[in-house]
This record gives sequence, C-alpha cells and structure tokens, in this order.
Amino acid sequence: MVAQSASLGMQDSWSPLKVLGIQSLLNLVTTILLCAFFRLGLAGAAFATATSQIFGAFLMLRSLHNKGYNPLAIVIPSVEELLQIITLAGPVLLTLMSKVAFYTVITYMATSLGAITLGAHQVMIGVYSMCTVSGEPLAQTAQSFMPDLISGVNRNIRKAQQLLRSLLLIGTIFGFSLGCIASTMPWFFPQVFTRDAAIINQMRGVTVPFFLSMLITPPTLSLEGTLLAARDLKYLSFSMVSCFCGGCISLLLLKNIGFGLVGSWWILVAFQWARFILAFSRLAYPKSVLRIEESKLHLKGV
Repeated sequence: MVAQSASLGMQDSWSPLKVLGIQSLLNLVTTILLCAFFRLGLAGAAFATATSQIFGAFLMLRSLHNKGYNPLAIVIPSVEELLQIITLAGPVLLTLMSKVAFYTVITYMATSLGAITLGAHQVMIGVYSMCTVSGEPLAQTAQSFMPDLISGVNRNIRKAQQLLRSLLLIGTIFGFSLGCIASTMPWFFPQVFTRDAAIINQMRGVTVPFFLSMLITPPTLSLEGTLLAARDLKYLSFSMVSCFCGGCISLLLLKNIGFGLVGSWWILVAFQWARFILAFSRLAYPKSVLRIEESKLHLKGV
C-alpha cells in the first residue's frame, strides 16, 4: 500500500493498475488450483491470497526501483520526521477508523434484530461496499493531482476548481448509475444471494435508502480526497468524528423506538449526506484553498 501510494503521489496510476490486474489474476488462478484440484479448502484460498499479495508487493517495489528509487533503503526517521508523520497520518487514521466503526455499529444493530434481518443487511451492505469502491479512484485522482495545482510549482487554482467539478460530475454519474443498477437487485435478482422470502422482503425494504446512500458516496469521496490533498486534515477528521457520534446516537434512538433495519439504513443516508455537506461547505467557503484567490480579487475590486 505504501508503494502504491508513492506511485499515485508521482501521478503514476498505470503501474498500480497493472500490478493489481496481475495480482488479481494470480489470486484467481492459484485459488482455483489449490481449492478445486488439490482440495485444500479455506487454507488453500488463504495461501493463494497471501501469495498474490506478496507477489504484488514485489512488483510495486520493482516499479519504484525502475523509476530510480531504492525502496529497500532503510532509514531511521528523526524525531521531527516522526512528528510530521504523526501529524499527517493521525487525522487520516482517525477519519478512516470513524468511518469503519460506523459501518460496524450498523452491522451490530442489525445483529441484535435477529437472523433474518442480519441476513438481509449483510447482503445489502456487501453490495453497497462493492459499489462504493468505484468512488475510490476519484479520491485517489484528487490526492494525486490536486496538491500540485493547489500548492505546487505548477499552482493553478482555476484548474484545481475545474478538476473538482469534473470529479463531482463523474462521481454523481457513477453514484446514480450504480445506485439504479444495484437497487434493482433485490426486486429482480434476489435469488443470486438467497431464496428466503423473509430476507428478500427486508432487502426490498431498504432499497430507497440504499439508492440515496449510493448516489452521494462517490461525490463525497471526491470532496474528501480534495481536502486530503489540501492537507485540511483537522477539519476532515473533526467532521468525520462528528458524523460518527451523531450517527451512533441516532442509531441508538431509532433502535429504542423500534424502527428496525430500515431506520438503520436511513441513518446511513444521513451519515453520507452529512459527510458530503460538511466537505462541500468547507471547499465552497470563501476562505478555502480553492476560493481564497477569488476572495482576494473581490476585495481588491472593492
């Protein structure tokens, strides 16, 4: 992951993509070989995954070496460098932990509602997680190209704004398209996951909040990727922790009232839209990194 992030930081997205393709193909072939032919079961699948991960890491290190870097050079960081790493990584870690913890709390709430409700939730949250991966390239694009446009040698705030608009447009199209496609699954193809009528009925009950959550997630990732690129880490972590706390309190209240799984998914909708509103309002603020020059020109004009 470190080597992949380094390549993206150098605006090289092809190398991680090629390595991921080779790694996935290797994982597929070795899994089929070990599980289907050698009958190793779960141990074979685990060994195949570990082998593909190690091979992928080797390819990424080789890619960095070909660019003129020595990825195996071990350097002990100084105290100042450690503090700088903590300053940058701490808020990002807090942001990721808050997001993962909220999804875990929702699953915990579904667990307490019975096996049928848990089964429906697991299917829908699995489909949701698979679809939201489409927004990650938008966040990575922002993190790769925005820093140079915001504060680099080729600083150009207008191009940064245009890039963000493009990412938001693409994210909205992705979110709407995937939301429409995935929302039809409980109604037309539920047998892919289960034949239990009770589980299918609960899956259909969360279709609307599923779509609304899916719609806004890719644009939100574009905005949060831009905040990361601008190193507005304190605000990003503060907003995510606030959404987490508000979401957990709302989940507890709805559970006591008895809204069930549908109520939990509507809280997920509120969680995702709150993330979008907070990130968008931060970047749209006149003193944000993307608007500060416009504010200065406006003041000069006055």
